[in-house]
Amino acid sequence: MADAVVELLERAARQEWPLEELRALRLAVQAVPPVALRARLSEHHLGALFALLGVNDREQVSACVSILERILQALDPLYLIQNLREELQKGLFHPDDSVKILTISQIGRIVENPDAVTEILNSPALLRQIINCIGGEKIAVAKEAIKSLSRLAQTQDGLEALFVSSLLSDLRNVMATSDVVRYRGYELVIEISSVSAESLNYCANSGLIAELIGELTGDDVLVRATCIEMVTSLAHAPHGRQYLAQQGVIDKVSNIILGAESDPFSGFYLPGFVKFFGNLAVVDSPQQICERYPIFMEKVFEMAESHDPTMIGVAVDTLGILGSTVEGKQVLQKTRSRFQNLLSRIGHQAKNAPTELRLRCLDAISALLYLPPEQQTEDLLRMTESWFTSLSSQPLELFRSISTQPFPDLHCGALRVFTAIASQPWAQKLMLDSPGFVEYVVDRSVEPDKASKDAKYELVKALVTSKSIADVFGNQYYLRLRAYLSEGPYYVKAVSTTAVEGAE
Repeated sequence: MADAVVELLERAARQEWPLEELRALRLAVQAVPPVALRARLSEHHLGALFALLGVNDREQVSACVSILERILQALDPLYLIQNLREELQKGLFHPDDSVKILTISQIGRIVENPDAVTEILNSPALLRQIINCIGGEKIAVAKEAIKSLSRLAQTQDGLEALFVSSLLSDLRNVMATSDVVRYRGYELVIEISSVSAESLNYCANSGLIAELIGELTGDDVLVRATCIEMVTSLAHAPHGRQYLAQQGVIDKVSNIILGAESDPFSGFYLPGFVKFFGNLAVVDSPQQICERYPIFMEKVFEMAESHDPTMIGVAVDTLGILGSTVEGKQVLQKTRSRFQNLLSRIGHQAKNAPTELRLRCLDAISALLYLPPEQQTEDLLRMTESWFTSLSSQPLELFRSISTQPFPDLHCGALRVFTAIASQPWAQKLMLDSPGFVEYVVDRSVEPDKASKDAKYELVKALVTSKSIADVFGNQYYLRLRAYLSEGPYYVKAVSTTAVEGAE
């Protein structure tokens, strides 16, 4: 097969190149292992293929891009930059976006190679054009450029090149072209800053993070909504959180939430600001965050108690994030009756709201009720049981009715709630006492698709691996569950047929 590819490439080099041959080559290269390709290719072949990109024929360009994607992946990054630098440079200026994306992705491979990255660092014109691609009309081109530049910044030399040279001016010039492109530049800076304290230091010294924070705390409500997402990404890294705290950003966000009451446009940015604190609480300490910034918890409850589906959705997501840890659960438990009442509202929404909000409620309920087996103390088990009973007058039947509806997402969401409580003895007793529930669990015929079969299997696994299940369910049901587990999620029982003489 490799010989056929080389023969086709030889014809390309002689410019004997009807479109049918290109199509044949596209199919042929997919069938040849990269190692076999690598051994047979020459600069001569590659130069001919790159030359074919220069025509104004979309189908030919598309075929060439597919062929080059496969062939270039087979080549060593150092070989690429040493022998195809000019072709890569031209690719960045090509009018077809697919050629730009191909070229930038190959440069992304080069900058990840310790031997080849030096060649790129010595090619400022190449880097300058990648930076210009951030301002490209097509978002796919810009995303690929951001990805490659982020990879370049994984090294000290890459950080120096981007932030301590004339390339920083190029980045600023590109960011100045429009609001959309400016946010792409911020996205690149935050992605780089999140890697390490050192990379954050380079980005901070460039002044770009300070400018982002200035926009976050400025008066433009739409800009705030965009910037808070990026700042939330930075807060996921410990060094990022430390920097934001030192710069007073967390306090500023808290103050903006405080002032949101009097802002008629707060609905644009408030969801993002609340999510910021929700993520902060999980990666840091729920108790410390909620005690230091009480306005966060107050605002979450207010949003959950409102009649605005958008606000309810964000509040429910945030409660799910906060309650996914034991410490977060204990913080919520301290609010006593207010949270219990809120659970009743969430249970109501899980049954009656539009589908998307119902799904978000089911996911939040799963996170709130789940307790790892090693953390199932008597107090915590009593707490999750009381939360479950607060959701509805008959919570088990509520989720069972959702699980029997002909909507796969809702069906799986309800199964995940059962899985969340499956290892807790109080829940096992409820399941056993609910007529037909165990039969429903082991009935494979009610799972119509792969996602549902997987979700049911996870429920069975959570039950079988629980220490208390054999005592609660008894031997008969326990053995049926074990059989289900050993047969796997997709088991189909064989049906034997007996031939009857004279039958049609």
